[in-house]
Amino acid sequence: MPALRLVRWTVALSVAVVTASLAGVALPVRGAGSPVGRPAREAPPVWFVRPLGHQSHGDAEGNYAPLSMLVTPTAGLLSNTTATEGIAPSLAQGARYIGGSNVLVLPSGRWKYLPAHRTASALVAPDDAGARAQIAQSRAWLAAGRVPGGSPAQREAAGRALLTMRALLRPNGAMAAGWTPGWMYSWPRDSAFAAAAFAHTGHDAEAHRILRYSAATQRADGTWEARTKLDGSGPPDGRPWQLDANGWIPWAAWQWYQTAPRSDRRARLTALYPMIRRAADRAAASLGADGLPPASPDYWELMTTTANIGTAAPLLAGLNASADLAREVHRPDDAAHWADAARRLSSGISAKFAPLGYQRTVDGRHGRDSAAAFMAPPFNTAPGDLPRALDATYEALLLPNGGLTPGNDATAPWGGTAWTPSTSFFALAWAATGKTAKAGRVLDWVLSKRNLLGELPEKVDAAGSPSSVAPLAWTGSIVVLTLVALDGGALPTPPSRP
Repeated sequence: MPALRLVRWTVALSVAVVTASLAGVALPVRGAGSPVGRPAREAPPVWFVRPLGHQSHGDAEGNYAPLSMLVTPTAGLLSNTTATEGIAPSLAQGARYIGGSNVLVLPSGRWKYLPAHRTASALVAPDDAGARAQIAQSRAWLAAGRVPGGSPAQREAAGRALLTMRALLRPNGAMAAGWTPGWMYSWPRDSAFAAAAFAHTGHDAEAHRILRYSAATQRADGTWEARTKLDGSGPPDGRPWQLDANGWIPWAAWQWYQTAPRSDRRARLTALYPMIRRAADRAAASLGADGLPPASPDYWELMTTTANIGTAAPLLAGLNASADLAREVHRPDDAAHWADAARRLSSGISAKFAPLGYQRTVDGRHGRDSAAAFMAPPFNTAPGDLPRALDATYEALLLPNGGLTPGNDATAPWGGTAWTPSTSFFALAWAATGKTAKAGRVLDWVLSKRNLLGELPEKVDAAGSPSSVAPLAWTGSIVVLTLVALDGGALPTPPSRP
């Protein structure tokens, strides 16, 4: 495997980890023998692995370290909805969740769960009253919404994904990407997908809570940080912000609005509208004479030198969504302004990206990109040439293990590791455009890679085994949305007005 560059950082007060920018998540490590949680004044320096091809973002260059230094990722979650605890892979061996819950049955037969109002788990006898109460509550929450899926196996997977998303959602609306240090932050794009998945499965309160957090953490200029600490206090580091959030958050708000109870949805939308206005105004102002946004880090969290499809497509979805929401709150001037910006952006995409098959960048020098799927529903009305481009992109990114690499840009090699979010994009795009057989095959592959607790991993290694962090909120959200679409849910797409 390629050499892995180390970068030195200072240990945080309570989590001895720092992260490398890698497709919205990170690869954290700590020095051998350096305990997590030690006060900062006592902690030794921490090192982390940077994959070949990643930019340094200004960090000092260090030496190399063995992969054995990587922090052990989680394999599952215990949760009481206000606190969460990761399940180590060693504990997951031979264990299983009790159906419809985050209560774990150990090989000994004893149960492990996170009691209400506690922040540390308890080991209890089978049929413990507190654990039983939590199981009943979790099942009631699932039953109050919708668990999509055309088979018992799909519904089980959807239920597990929804419970995982609920466990990763903080009371303040921050959506943790995962529960391993380095993933325990809230990314706008991950949060947007989770809000949409909650909305389309009948969990209005959770979806709206994410949107309120997004409003609270929006910067004064209408943008968002690349990620924030879960308490909402700000970013954990200086990695560059990404403009695609200005598309994802309004798109998520539009998806929520389609499903929200009509009795009060307009009043709640009015409260969110200042966030939408700032985001859409910034998105519209970013467009150049060619109708395209400037170069920006894409969902890979890597800078490009020209406009990229991973930013342009979400911004198109967000501008169309914002214009439609403006009509709902009787702001015709805003609606007209953002609809005009959406038309200019759509024309720019047609002129620059479409001839290249919606590759990663308009200069055609960075290959295929799984973000081409963002041009499909439920994000955008699919252009006529998109089906062929999706087929070509899928084939170009397909790995021997059956999953997809995020892209085939030679300057940012991913090796033989498949990424479940990138693979799932195509299941969702094909499900939302009626290509159910194609969607089903991709979805089956993703679901077949769940770990021994049934959690969806971030990656699948060259041998076809789950790797990296599990569970990952982003993959869970995409899978849930795909199952809704395959269930006949007809996921809506923000309208584009001529």
